[in-house]
Amino acid sequence: MDANRRRPRVLICDRIAEAGIELLREHADVDVKIGLTPDELLKIIGSYEAVVVRSATKIRANAIERAYSLKVIGRAGAGLDNIDIDAAQKRGIKVVNCPDANTRAVAEHTMAMMLALARHLPEADTSLKEGRWEKNKLIGTGLFGKTLGIIGFGRIGREVAIRAQAFGMKVLVNQRRPTPELNLEAKVQAVDLNDLLQQSDFVTLHVPAKPETEHLIGIEQLALMRPSAYLINTARGTVVNEGALLDALNRGLIAGAALDVFAKEPAIDSQLAQHERVIATPHVAASTEDAQNLAAITVAQQIIDVIDAVPVDNPLLLRIVPTDKVVPHENTDPRRVEQLVQRLEEDGILANPPVVIGTDDRYVVLDGATRVKAVKAMKIPHLLVQLASSETGLELQSWYHVIRQIELPQLMELLNAVPAVSLRETDPQHVHNEMVEYGGLCFLRTVENKLYLVEARPGINKLEALNQLTETYINASYVTRTLEGKLDHLRDEYPDMAALVVFGNYTTEQILQIVQAGHFLPAGITRFIVSGRVLRVNLGLDYLRSDESLLEKNKWLRQLVIEKLGNSQARYYAESVYLMDE
Repeated sequence: MDANRRRPRVLICDRIAEAGIELLREHADVDVKIGLTPDELLKIIGSYEAVVVRSATKIRANAIERAYSLKVIGRAGAGLDNIDIDAAQKRGIKVVNCPDANTRAVAEHTMAMMLALARHLPEADTSLKEGRWEKNKLIGTGLFGKTLGIIGFGRIGREVAIRAQAFGMKVLVNQRRPTPELNLEAKVQAVDLNDLLQQSDFVTLHVPAKPETEHLIGIEQLALMRPSAYLINTARGTVVNEGALLDALNRGLIAGAALDVFAKEPAIDSQLAQHERVIATPHVAASTEDAQNLAAITVAQQIIDVIDAVPVDNPLLLRIVPTDKVVPHENTDPRRVEQLVQRLEEDGILANPPVVIGTDDRYVVLDGATRVKAVKAMKIPHLLVQLASSETGLELQSWYHVIRQIELPQLMELLNAVPAVSLRETDPQHVHNEMVEYGGLCFLRTVENKLYLVEARPGINKLEALNQLTETYINASYVTRTLEGKLDHLRDEYPDMAALVVFGNYTTEQILQIVQAGHFLPAGITRFIVSGRVLRVNLGLDYLRSDESLLEKNKWLRQLVIEKLGNSQARYYAESVYLMDE
C-alpha cells in the first residue's frame, strides 16, 4: 500500500472471530463497536470504508444514505436479509457474505435437534437433575427408517440430507425451483410441499427469509402433518407462523418442534421457547468455533479485496487467480494430464488460459479441465484464466463420442458388464421420447445402426453411472469428440469406428449446480462456446510460480493486455478456426 495513502477504516458491529479482526487490522484501522443503536450507527457510518455485521445489526437504506465513504458491507454468515441490498447496489456499495462457512455447523445442529426430539433428551436431562428416574416414561423413537422432509435444498439442505441418509432415513425434498440434484441424487425424492408434510416424520426448514417464504408454514400446513411428526427450524423465524405453531402444539396437531430462530430476537419472552414440547436454542446453529473462524476470515478477505482494490480488470477478461479456487466441472483422463504436465514443463509457458465462470468464491472450469489438473499437479499456486458469463456471450453444446479402435462385440460385452447401467434396445422413432420418459443417460448407435438407450440401474446415482460408462469405453478404446450425428458420414471419416454415443443437452446453470453438489460430469461431454476466446497468451510458468501477490500479478496482467491491444499485438478472428497443434 502507498505510504502516503490513508489506511481505510472498518467498523465491526457484531461479534466475529478474532482471526478475522486480526486479518482486517493488517490492512485497515478497525473499530469494534458491538450493540450500536440504529441512531448511533447513523452518526458514525459515514466515516468507514467497510462495515461487518452478522445477524443482529441491520443495515437499512437510511444508514446506507449516510455511508458516504462505504465501499463494502460484509455479512459474516449466509443470509443477507438484514442488509438493504438494493440501496447498497444503487450507491455502488458491494455486499459480500460467506454462505458456505456455516453450512456444516447448521446441518449438524439440525441433526442434533432431531435426535433430541426423537429421544426426549431435554426432559431426560431435566428429570434426572431434579432427582427423578423416569426411564419408562421417556421412551423415544429412532431415526432409522423414518422419513425426513427437507424444505429448501440448497447447501445446508444437501448437507442435512447426507447426514440423514447415514442414519438410514428416507429423504423427501421440496424445492421451489427444482435443481439437477433432485434428479441426480440417489435416495432423494422431490415432492410437492403438501405431500412432504403429510408423509414426513420430521420436517426441517432450510429456506431464506424472503417475502415469498414468510409464513411458509402456517396452520394449514401444520394441519397436514402427522400427530407424531416434529418440525425443526434453523433457517429464519419468519418462515413459520409462530401463532399457528403454538396453536398446533396446544391442540396436539404435531408432536413437537425444535427452534433455533424466532420472528423477534432475542426471544427471551417467547411462549414458543417456553413450551414444554419445544426445544429452543438462541440462534446458535452456526455458532461453532470452526464455523465462526471460517466466516470471519472469509468475509475479512473479501473486504480486503475491495478496500485494497486498484484497477486490475482488463478488456479481455483475463485474470490470475489462486489455483486451488479453480475447480473442473468434468473428470479428466489421467493419461492426458500426465502428457500435458510433461509438455508444460518442457515449454515453460501456459499458452491458452482455461475458460472459467465465477461462482461464490470459486471458479468453475468450462473449458480446459486437463490444463487445470496439470497445473494443480505441478503445484503452481496461481493460474491464468479467462472469465466468461452469459452477459459476455456463452453457449453450451454436447459433444458426441465416436468410439474407435475396438471391435463392436468386445465393446458391447464391456458395456453390458458395467454394473451401474443397463442397455435397452430401441429405435429412432422412440429413442428421444424414451430418453425423457425413462431418464436415460445417453443413447448408443452402433456401426451396424442398432440403437440402445443407456439407463442407470435402480438406486444408482445417475452421474456415477454416467462416469462408470464413459470411463469403461474410454479406457478400452480411442474416443474422438464430434458434433456430427449422421452415421454414414462418421463411417467415412472414421473407418475404425464401433459406435457413437449421443448425450443429452445441459445448461450452464445445471453444470454449476452439479459442481456445487460435489459431482462431476464425465470428460469430454460439454462444449462451451465463448465470445472473444483468448488464445496464445504464452504466459511464463515461472511468473505464475513467483512470490508476487495476486494483486501485483493482476496489475501487471492488465498493463500487458492494454499494451498489446494498443500496439496491435493482439488480433481478433471472428471465424471458427482449426488449431492443428492441439
